[in-house]
Amino acid sequence: MSYTIALNFEDGVSRFITCSPSETVADAAYRQGINVPIDCRDGACGTCKCFAEVGEFVMGDYIEDALSEAEAKEGYVLTCQMRPKSDCVVLVPASSAVCNTKQGGYATKVREVRRLSDSTFSLILEGSELNKLSFLPGQYANVQVPGHGVHRAYSFSSTVREGVVSFLIRNVPGGLMSGFLSGQAAPGMDMQLVGPLGSFYLREIRRPVLMLAGGTGLAPFLAMLDRIVASGGSAHPIHLIYGVNTDRDVVEIDRLEAFASILPNFTYAVCVVDAGSVQPRKGYVTQHIEPAQLNDGDVDIYLCGPPPMVEAVSGFLKERNVQSASFHYEKFAAST
Repeated sequence: MSYTIALNFEDGVSRFITCSPSETVADAAYRQGINVPIDCRDGACGTCKCFAEVGEFVMGDYIEDALSEAEAKEGYVLTCQMRPKSDCVVLVPASSAVCNTKQGGYATKVREVRRLSDSTFSLILEGSELNKLSFLPGQYANVQVPGHGVHRAYSFSSTVREGVVSFLIRNVPGGLMSGFLSGQAAPGMDMQLVGPLGSFYLREIRRPVLMLAGGTGLAPFLAMLDRIVASGGSAHPIHLIYGVNTDRDVVEIDRLEAFASILPNFTYAVCVVDAGSVQPRKGYVTQHIEPAQLNDGDVDIYLCGPPPMVEAVSGFLKERNVQSASFHYEKFAAST
């Protein structure tokens, strides 16, 4: 029996290792070619101090100078003494380069490109190498634009299933990836992706969750919901508010409906900025956040959208003096 440990480095790179219950995380990392900072291996120096954000574990012996009682209560660990009892997410206060590791690269092929709307493409990639890809739902990958040698960052919009993974991609006029998807992409074409990356991902659900998506910022939430379904659902309510500019920009409603039918505690609402929309909710996402959804601050808020939306939501919470239990956000801007 072994557990999966996600090592998240300070430069945004994530690497996944396996670790048995009898093995320390530091030893497992070294066994798999990742040199987490370490000097003593005896719990005496504190060099391998990291933060265990998710998961259960036991600690071996260590001294107060290496890890204080207060730090241990907050979730800090010494990886040379940490033995997992479940899958874990560990934040490593060093870059991936310092730890002698790098982003994983995966050779894939285009399975399908669909134009979901004037503003959004769905890109589905497949390949046997994707069966080796692990990521935390909400993270992103750098996807290479064929023929240009450059990458664009996109959040996964699904988990990996049988060597297949998907992305939602905004159609940017003049954009390299948009031009490729609209005029050149065909099933079977080679595409390379590198990842996973990012600190925006679903944490353990311990309280109500409010998800706020703007445009193709819906993508990471679809991957999160995929994972929630796979893990057996949630005992806490999860509400998604999905905002777009026009009715033509609304996509993936069938998937949201499917999630709502499978997950009893999941609800969603769509709002459209255009005053002429056929949707009953008009305006911006912040106009449709209800006090009950904020639960007097006992809520985890996840937000993904363009910078003005992120700033608007931050201002909304500040104006109402709402201090949520946690607030995770990711801004995205189009590259041309």
